[in-house]
Amino acid sequence: MQYWLMKSEPDCYSIDDLAAEKKPAMWEGCRNYTVRNFMRDSMKAGDLAFFYHSSVDPAGIVGVMEIVGEAYPDPTQFDPTSEYYDEKSPRDNPRWLARNVRLVEKYARIATLAELREVPGLEEMLVLRRGQRLSVMPVTAEEWKIVNALPGLRA
Repeated sequence: MQYWLMKSEPDCYSIDDLAAEKKPAMWEGCRNYTVRNFMRDSMKAGDLAFFYHSSVDPAGIVGVMEIVGEAYPDPTQFDPTSEYYDEKSPRDNPRWLARNVRLVEKYARIATLAELREVPGLEEMLVLRRGQRLSVMPVTAEEWKIVNALPGLRA
């Protein structure tokens, strides 16, 4: 099993939106080749991911999701009405992929970015690097354990 951190702006799609889903939700709209490669080559069904609320104050980890199924072509790349439309993506060899996710747990509180910066053992966590812009990134097993052990995070 591998671990991930997946970012979403809560005004676009929040953990509460995921919690309201009756079936696995499509995680779409990723338009970065490194992220696409993670989703295609490294991410597997059954992997777990932190749900991270970004571009909000405070930003941070708000829960856990499970990756469900295999990667598939992101349908938004073909939809001219979508903000994620890519007119140059060929239907016979799509550029962009989506993954389905399901909620495992919504945390009792947010693990803020500021808090994570102060936690011993998380110094190398990718999300804490200045200028880190990837919306999907790997998390080590040790980082996973440290975050999940934070006081008051889990109900």
